[in-house]
Amino acid sequence: MNTEKDNKNAININLSEEIAEGTYSNLAIITHSNAEFIVDFVKIMPGIPKGNVKSRIILTPLHAKRLLKALKENVQKFESVHGVIKESDGYEGYPMNIGTPKAEA
Repeated sequence: MNTEKDNKNAININLSEEIAEGTYSNLAIITHSNAEFIVDFVKIMPGIPKGNVKSRIILTPLHAKRLLKALKENVQKFESVHGVIKESDGYEGYPMNIGTPKAEA
């Protein structure tokens, strides 16, 4: 049941058709400075030595922490329905640190 308070706090968000289609990414590179977190979403294909950044998202430290919390909660919900996500399936050979730039202000 919606209350007046719920309606007051509602946010109207527009989602264009282009953005709604989404962009595939199988690697995220995260760097940070004292003022922001930068998340580069990359598409890298096996056997091809070069990946392409498909999207870059810049977040404040507070929003980065909120994103971390939201992702954790959603992974837990997903796993409670679909089972534990196996971390090693198909990702052998993908380095966890691929020489990302040092974070600087």
